[in-house]
Amino acid sequence: MAKLVSVLLLALIAFSMLSAIVMASNAQYHLDASRYGPGSLRPSQCLPQCTRRCSKTQYHKPCMFFCQKCCNKCLCVPPGFYGNKGVCPCYNNWKTKEGGPKCP
Repeated sequence: MAKLVSVLLLALIAFSMLSAIVMASNAQYHLDASRYGPGSLRPSQCLPQCTRRCSKTQYHKPCMFFCQKCCNKCLCVPPGFYGNKGVCPCYNNWKTKEGGPKCP
């Protein structure tokens, strides 16, 4: 009886791991373009969105300055605290004179 329970438990664990792998490989993450894409914000929405975006950085003042500058030009701020710039091409492609990213 103990062997049967052990085999069933092992089979259940293996099945669980296999289903998690299959589900992870089929996962597709789509960001709502109307919520984050170019032109998705009004200028009055830039301050709260930049506050959210810059809330976890140690360089809060420069982050806020450049985020607001970028938001006012592009009318979008990417989701999250870092990265995800592909959602807003204008925000992503605006570069400094040296070629680095202008927008945080």
